[in-house]
Parts: sequence; C-alpha cells; structure tokens
Amino acid sequence: MKSKLLTGAVLLMMAVTTNVKAQTTRPDKLYSMSGVGFAFPVGETSDYLKPKFSTSLGLNLGLGNGGLFLYPKVSLHAFTFNQITPDAGYTYTLQNGRATTYLLNVALGYRKIVEKWAFYGFAGGGGGFILTPQAGVNSSSLQVTMDNKTNSMGIVEAGGGIEYNIGGANLFVEASYMYGTGKIQNRVFNTVPIQIGIKPNLSKLLSKL
Repeated sequence: MKSKLLTGAVLLMMAVTTNVKAQTTRPDKLYSMSGVGFAFPVGETSDYLKPKFSTSLGLNLGLGNGGLFLYPKVSLHAFTFNQITPDAGYTYTLQNGRATTYLLNVALGYRKIVEKWAFYGFAGGGGGFILTPQAGVNSSSLQVTMDNKTNSMGIVEAGGGIEYNIGGANLFVEASYMYGTGKIQNRVFNTVPIQIGIKPNLSKLLSKL
C-alpha cells in the first residue's frame, strides 16, 4: 500500500514535468518542493501523539497566467505514539512507540509575488494511511512481538506560506492545518505541520532544454 501511494505520486510528478513545456511561459510555472519540520498534534490528538519529525515532497504547477497553482504533495510525518487503550486482540498499551503517516494531498493555491518575496495560500484534500505500532506479549516465552496497524485516513488540508527568491530557487516557510476524517485510539486526527525548505524553479531549467 505504501509503495502504491509513493508510485502514484512519482507518476503524477513525471506527467506534470513532461507536459509543462507546452504551457505558458509564466516564470513560476513549475516548482518542485521539499521541506522538513514538525507536525504538531492539536486537540485530543495530542493525547496519543507527540511531534517527532516531518518531511514532504511536492510540486507547484502554475495554472493560467495569474497566481493560481496546483499543489500535489506527499507528507511523511513521524510521531511519538503513546497508546491509550489496547487494540483488539492485544492486552498491553505501547508507550514511546513511533507512528508514521503516508499521505497524498492535492490542493489549489494562489501565489502573490512582490519583488523577491512571494506569499501563498492553499486548500485541498486527499488521504492515505497512518501506521501505529502494536505490541503482543507472550508471558510464557518472555517474548514481545511488534506489529503495525494500518489506519486508512481521508485528509482535508489548508494553509499558507512565505517564499524568498534566491535566483533559481525559492526558500520557503509553510504552515497548514490537517483534519483527518477517521479516528485513531477513538480520537480524531488533527495536526499542524510547520516546515521550511526549498523550491527549485523547474520552469527555468526546462526552458533551456
């Protein structure tokens, strides 16, 4: 399942890159993006998750000649997982484990460029799955068996960011709010990812090919 999600994201990025030269000469027609940071659980999500590390990969594809752009993104957020109640078939709760998201979202955004600065906002949705650990204990053999539970999840996301142009790329800071349509530990999944990173301007690179 993980490989299918990542393969789909790669194919989407390749298709966009292949066709971008047929588009308008808008200077911000195509950016790739990669960011790192943290995803901070909010509300009752903080009862069982704590921020650990986050990374994301995506594209910004300009639509038309204005500021609109399409924003597909793969988000991989790692959390410290403190289980509240055992999953079905398990006796013990697991503490200080690791939960990881594999989420693909597609958003529509708008960018406003002011000299070397740019400001943007976006909203969209998608989904994927969140892996949470489980621990089975065999008292007679004194063994602990580790496993992962796959939690399928739809995601709605909205956010914004600031960019600074350094020539062939933009440095950026971005924050968003993710709302999950499913539950983990009988509690909703809500988180606020905050990340910094770089957006190389692929429009300039492809124009030279």
